[in-house]
Amino acid sequence: MSEGILLVLCGPSGVGKGAIKCTLLKRFSNLVHSVSATTRKARVGEVEGKDYYFISEKEFNHFIDNEELLEWAMVHDYYYGTPKKPVCQALEQGKDVLLEIDVQGALQIKENFEKAVLIFLLPPSVEELERRLRLRGTENEDQIQRRLKTAKWELTMVNKFDYVIINTVLESACEDVAAILRAEKLQSQDNKGVGTFAH
Repeated sequence: MSEGILLVLCGPSGVGKGAIKCTLLKRFSNLVHSVSATTRKARVGEVEGKDYYFISEKEFNHFIDNEELLEWAMVHDYYYGTPKKPVCQALEQGKDVLLEIDVQGALQIKENFEKAVLIFLLPPSVEELERRLRLRGTENEDQIQRRLKTAKWELTMVNKFDYVIINTVLESACEDVAAILRAEKLQSQDNKGVGTFAH
């Protein structure tokens, strides 16, 4: 059985990562979502173990000390990280794993897992990103400004990613990510039988 693909979806807050993730998970039966751990409180509608594992700082530090995270970072005063064990188990079982994480985490993943495929989602403009953040209605003005400041830094990291997609129309962006996954699957197939045509 060939190992699965680790697909890392990244981009500023409000760019549409969550919506694309949900679409891909419905479309690809072999694709599973890696649930991150965080020390922030759950937002309205978020489900423990489905959206995030909501844990204390003490628990998070225990994960760090025991090297149980593939990556971790502090973002907007809260810790976020990817538990290592479930990701490795899924990949070994031949499943493809989708991570929806921040830029710091994505670059850590690439350092520790060279075969990871990094996709950066860009907004059409910073103005559009701000509009989407305000429409979301989950942050106050101070938080919005901080997220926009972080986004401007994140945009300078684009050249470190394998693929860049501008999310102007959600359906098109979903198609682009799906095409990347299909192409990566074709590249990673064991080329058994190829030798029989070489003679």
